[in-house]
Amino acid sequence: MALQGKVALVAGASRGIGADIAKYLAAAGACVGVAARTQEVRDRRLPGTIHSVTQEIVDAGGTALAVTLNMRDTESINAAVETVVAEWGRLDILVNNAAIFVPGNLETVQERHIDLSLNVNLRGYMMSMRAAIPHMRAAGGGHIINISSRGAIPLGPGPYNEEQRSRRSDIFYGAEKIALEHFSQRQAAMLQEDNISVNLLSPQGRIRTPGNLYASNDPENPDLNFESADQMGKATVWICEQPPQALTGNVLYDNEVCEAHGL
Repeated sequence: MALQGKVALVAGASRGIGADIAKYLAAAGACVGVAARTQEVRDRRLPGTIHSVTQEIVDAGGTALAVTLNMRDTESINAAVETVVAEWGRLDILVNNAAIFVPGNLETVQERHIDLSLNVNLRGYMMSMRAAIPHMRAAGGGHIINISSRGAIPLGPGPYNEEQRSRRSDIFYGAEKIALEHFSQRQAAMLQEDNISVNLLSPQGRIRTPGNLYASNDPENPDLNFESADQMGKATVWICEQPPQALTGNVLYDNEVCEAHGL
């Protein structure tokens, strides 16, 4: 129970990577705010809600609270942070995992989807950090973990091969993650004196989560053979076990962390 007495808020925790991270944090002793929009299942391709994940944690002996959170809405973000602090009196860990992938190309994508992508994948992370930092400072420090992606790795100069060109449907996601990595490292430098670490954690490869399979999944007969993000959960706990000033500003990959530290 290495995180006993710590309080965490995990954004985007109703399913997939976020849900598994929340479960691992709770198993390590943290009180966990399971935060997302989904309160009931409306699409068979996207099973899981903040209530079902919270119940799983409680059934396993952990402590959790379902928290409604819309990462597009600053008021919702602020309210989610305040709900967790009101429940447990502090906030030590923030994991930003909520994300949306908008496929297509720049000429055909709708403007509202551009705004949606930027608001969820970048602005929402900034606003949740802004809401959380004063509480972490009051607690004497903390850990912020922003979930990134290998999509953030630039293609580099062309001409491009077939595999590189196959990624052309990623209009915004990779670019938003690059911006997130730069922003996070700047914040890590600024918050170091407050004993608050800011790190980025990315899956080493594809994880078959509901969100990852959504676009290609048959809505009438969905493939529900999802993978657990165990390595992401273990790596998150390991990061939160480290002294904040000793580990900050890193872009980490789940498999590498687990292999390096025997997790």
